[in-house]
Amino acid sequence: MSVLDDADREALRGTLRGFIEREVMPHIDAWEEAGGFPRELYRRAGELGILGLGYPEELGGSPGDSTAVIILCEEFARTGAGGLIAGLCSHGIGLPPILNLGTDAQKRRFVPDVLAGHKVAALAVTEPSGGSDVANLKTVARRDGDHYVVHGSKTFITSGMRADSVTVAVRTGPPGLGGISLLVVEAGTPGFTRTALDKKMGWWCSDTATLYFDDCRVPAANLLGEENHGFLGIMQNFNRERLMLAAMAVAFAQVCLDESIAYARERETFGKPLVTRQVIRHKLVDMATRIHPVRTWLYQLARRIDAGEWPIAEICMLKNAATQCVEFCAKEGVQIFGGAGFIRGNKVERIYRETKVLAIGGGAEEIMKDLAAKQMGL
Repeated sequence: MSVLDDADREALRGTLRGFIEREVMPHIDAWEEAGGFPRELYRRAGELGILGLGYPEELGGSPGDSTAVIILCEEFARTGAGGLIAGLCSHGIGLPPILNLGTDAQKRRFVPDVLAGHKVAALAVTEPSGGSDVANLKTVARRDGDHYVVHGSKTFITSGMRADSVTVAVRTGPPGLGGISLLVVEAGTPGFTRTALDKKMGWWCSDTATLYFDDCRVPAANLLGEENHGFLGIMQNFNRERLMLAAMAVAFAQVCLDESIAYARERETFGKPLVTRQVIRHKLVDMATRIHPVRTWLYQLARRIDAGEWPIAEICMLKNAATQCVEFCAKEGVQIFGGAGFIRGNKVERIYRETKVLAIGGGAEEIMKDLAAKQMGL
């Protein structure tokens, strides 16, 4: 990633805000109720360089760094819809293994069309038998000549129904971390089918699916890196995914605060604005008190990552701190809204429903604590 200066970051924020005001805000409530957003949105985002942010320019990317990704999350969070970010940016977890492990030919084949918004990419690691226990994944790929024959299934896959290519974690070797590989499975491959998961608490406009591989023959040319060396690619991916989830959580916490302040100023109780009540003002201050230190930590870690560090323990702790922050702010926000906070149609209600996916996705809170402890030598 190329590091941006302050002027570039402000220009990026302006581009994102304009795109969201024009292309998203008028439609987001309808998309949520419909359970999806139009595929055309990928192309429009691609034309502005939004999808290519931080990707190599020779592959169609545009300049960007970890701070730029945080800005992207902050601006998209203004919609109050986490599913939009997850679905539109699913390539953010689907493409990095290709960039980190793939050959030049694989990068040219799979990356440019996604960054342009012509195709959609996804990542498939989680299985019905478990998500965080990657070392024991059960989807098997057996080498047969110039192909791998894949058997198994994946679930909770973002963009799983519409993805044109899916980076899939498979077992090609013995049990444990040393037997895992990554294959790119393309839409239309015989033996590859999928079903939608449409009974979700939140992220309604995000396409989520279960994937099935039944004698699915994938060209060996779609293997990323060396056979049985895919786990490193997965872990590198998790670190960036966790940083983005933390950024989303902090951004949505801020939206809860902003929406609650606006409502408290407008809403009257017993003849006075709600914000004149000390208990409400204290709730708002408590929300801001939770947000500020976590946001500072987020930006600090982003700068360290762009400088070449990978403070894994802190990334894990940050993710937990950020998701706990948004859970608190969403809870207090709904309380301030009162009965109006229980009715669909406002951002705080939607964010409240979506807090748990941030605390579970990319590594559950309990797993984050244990991984941080191991990194600390405990």
